[in-house]
Amino acid sequence: MALTPRLEIRQSQSLALTPQLMQSIKLLQFSHLEVAQFVEEQLLGNPLLERDESGEDGSGTRRPQEQVRTTEAPQPDARIELGEPGEGLQSASRIADAMDTEQANLFPEQVGQDSIRASTQLPTERQRHSAGEIADIEQYVPARVTLADHLAEQIGVLLSEPVDRLIARNLVDNLDDTGYLATTCGAVAEQLGACEEDVEKVLLRLQTCDPAGVFARDVRECLALQLREKDRLDPLMAALLDNLELVASHDLGAIRQAIGVSSDDLKDMLEEIRTLDPRPGRAFDGAPVQPVIADVFVHQDNEGGWSVELNTDVLPKVLVNRTYYAQVSKLTRDREEKTFLVDCLQSANWLTKSLDQRAQTILKTATEIVRMQDAFLIHGVSHLKPMTLKMVADAIEMHESTISRVTTAKYISTPRGLFEMKYFFTTALGSLSGENQHSAETVRYQIKRMIDAESPQSVLSDDAIADRLRKSAGIDVARRTVAKYREGMHIPSSVVRRRQKKARFAQS
Repeated sequence: MALTPRLEIRQSQSLALTPQLMQSIKLLQFSHLEVAQFVEEQLLGNPLLERDESGEDGSGTRRPQEQVRTTEAPQPDARIELGEPGEGLQSASRIADAMDTEQANLFPEQVGQDSIRASTQLPTERQRHSAGEIADIEQYVPARVTLADHLAEQIGVLLSEPVDRLIARNLVDNLDDTGYLATTCGAVAEQLGACEEDVEKVLLRLQTCDPAGVFARDVRECLALQLREKDRLDPLMAALLDNLELVASHDLGAIRQAIGVSSDDLKDMLEEIRTLDPRPGRAFDGAPVQPVIADVFVHQDNEGGWSVELNTDVLPKVLVNRTYYAQVSKLTRDREEKTFLVDCLQSANWLTKSLDQRAQTILKTATEIVRMQDAFLIHGVSHLKPMTLKMVADAIEMHESTISRVTTAKYISTPRGLFEMKYFFTTALGSLSGENQHSAETVRYQIKRMIDAESPQSVLSDDAIADRLRKSAGIDVARRTVAKYREGMHIPSSVVRRRQKKARFAQS
């Protein structure tokens, strides 16, 4: 058969990722704060979009009560307007005029007081509002002082030479969030073209700044600076700081042998070390703390089942103003203006549809999670079942990637607490019976319970924990798996735990 070029017509279907489709996929992964910010940008740039203040969704229909949590807004007619203090009281002169008599006859002790009151009376809040003089509460909120600002004030007092202040500002810029110096004096000297000795002298001056321990290059130097500030950096303390590895491992015998002190003296020294702050710069952390708000609420209904509701307070609600589009489209004559209006209409329709689809996908996913983890909601972490993205995706007929995106940065409020949706997706560990598998989170919970119940005389090794899990819970787990879960929970080894518990028992 000869190979010759020829033309053929074939019909096939393919999915094209348009910019709007890609943005819809991103909306699934956005948290409610990111979605709110995105909607704000769309409202500013699209004249056909407006907020929906009626408590309805983007399609103009109110959501079912069993699916979406709604709140009744107060009616405008039922709102009570509170006036200014004393607003309903009349002056003495008005009362006298109404009774057709002199003011001195009614209130002889207040003659002349109304004129003084009228001249000294301050404008009410309503009058200031009408005059456009509204007080902004942000003007009375103090600005957050950063670590750099706090140190800049002290540098102006400590250093007088311009060259030293320039070196000091460079050192401040190289501090990390915890107050440690993230560079070397040689690197700063090379960058500024100065002598390394001059940089070292400036650094020594800056290490006397508040908070104590700032500008340290390691943990030992940070603790030494704080002890020097308290006038407690004696040779024994310096020797203790040279053996911080032994302090971390709670090897008290090796510490006593290394520095040559008694048990009582070592106990006092360790107590003083615990009062120090190894991260002095965290008190000036300017990062605002964002509260975690649930996207879905789960509570038990009257029939013993579970009710899953969306938190409509964090769902942005927008509408497409088609009336405005019809009015403006009649007045447009330019092709570019018509194209702009059509693009705005398509973008507005896409946004409302995408937001509604995002809400429905979150609700479906949360409902399936609650159905699969019913035992967890009733009995707690010990009954958490293994669950994968594929299990939920197959149940609601969606792709695994969609479930992964929709459970990212989404939180669900349950009677057991507030959890991220990703929390419920855990791997499965085998059972000795071969029937029911166990969740990895359940195994971590069992390991932590065993370790918390230990006594100084019976500290469990990883092998002993694995044996107990096999005998008591029927969980087939290896020793290295126990060690991995223990290290993931930042729990030290059995040797370190035995030393810690003995030290606490001796102190008590």
